[in-house]
Amino acid sequence: MAAMAVLGLSLDMSAQQNAPAPRIRVVPDEGQRRVEVVIDGKPFTAYIWPEKLAKPVLYPLRTAKGTVVTRGYPLDPRAGERVDHPHHVGLWFNYGNVNGFDFWNNSEAIKAEDAPKMGNIRHRAITLAKSGPEQGELEIDADWITGKGQVILKEHTRFVFRGGPDFRAIDRITTLKAVSENVVFNDDKEGVLGMRVARSWKLPAINRKCSRTQRAIQPRSPSWTTPVSTVAI
Repeated sequence: MAAMAVLGLSLDMSAQQNAPAPRIRVVPDEGQRRVEVVIDGKPFTAYIWPEKLAKPVLYPLRTAKGTVVTRGYPLDPRAGERVDHPHHVGLWFNYGNVNGFDFWNNSEAIKAEDAPKMGNIRHRAITLAKSGPEQGELEIDADWITGKGQVILKEHTRFVFRGGPDFRAIDRITTLKAVSENVVFNDDKEGVLGMRVARSWKLPAINRKCSRTQRAIQPRSPSWTTPVSTVAI
């Protein structure tokens, strides 16, 4: 019986060694505070939570051809790009007014006297990292913390990454749970999903029926925006 058990283990290990590597790989490196996402051997994006950012983000984002479509600043500044809005990093999820706290605009550029008005989203744990032939999956937990140090929301997010020879796709499913009090997302122009694109993308085209002032157009439906790239993606 012992000999049969050893033989079975040997065959199982051999089968695992010969199995093809997953086409879409999700690779955590908690020491570096990041999870790499690789599709067909090419880097796609990374979920990162560096200390210098006030929220976790996906950064950078690349097309199937490898073109980087997100701005480098402030993590990896590139020549010729704008250096405004340091809170615009990669692809992120947050909001401008949650119980009176600004989670959207927070960054290292905020003055010390304004810090109590801001909010932070802190990564807490990776609960799932799964590679696969058709999709990769990542699930994380995070806390939404006010400028007074109070956790008001518990976040659980599931990312699903897909891709092929000519496309890349991300699904994000986020659940927010209030901790101990009513949490209100007050009406605000900033939120909830943002992406800062590279300088090679032009300004959005604006329908003439809309006002050209930022104050007038931001609260409106985004149906009039058309991002245009000057590079092959």
